[in-house]
Amino acid sequence: MEELALGIGSRIEHPDFGKGVVIQVYDDVYEITFMDYGVKSVARTFDKLKVIDYHGSEDDLLSFEKVERVFRKLLTSLTDIQHIVHIGDKWKGGKLVLVPGRQDLQNKEIPIDTFFHKIVMLRDRVRVLEQKVNSSKNLDNEEKVAIQQYITRIYGSLTSFNVLFDSKEDYFVGEAGK
Repeated sequence: MEELALGIGSRIEHPDFGKGVVIQVYDDVYEITFMDYGVKSVARTFDKLKVIDYHGSEDDLLSFEKVERVFRKLLTSLTDIQHIVHIGDKWKGGKLVLVPGRQDLQNKEIPIDTFFHKIVMLRDRVRVLEQKVNSSKNLDNEEKVAIQQYITRIYGSLTSFNVLFDSKEDYFVGEAGK
């Protein structure tokens, strides 16, 4: 069989290691990162690689930016990680102070960046839930619409946290904004 000529960024599937991304090309081997096995060297003559997403090798020069893009693309395609969301500048380094109604209890302080991160994770997970509901083959359209209405109400309940976001594009949007 003819030798493969994959370039950096090509996504492949290996019969033993599963899905991976080519991160470096040498004369005789590919260096491939696999989600569960880390970085492995695979001979360029190995003919059992299944190509999922081909990138040519004509101008392969390894750079940090290129590797970062490859990893970001890989992680985004294999997980529920969404794009990076930034906290508003005025909140950076701040803290959230919870003051109990009883005098015998102490205040609880939480770094606002930590709280913001939890809000973003919640939002991302609700978005993944929404995608799973919409693509479900086990739910009929009426059930999908009913669940979607609840999800929209969840977003509406979370609009108070929009003040923390740097960009309006990242805001929660409820029924009024849909």
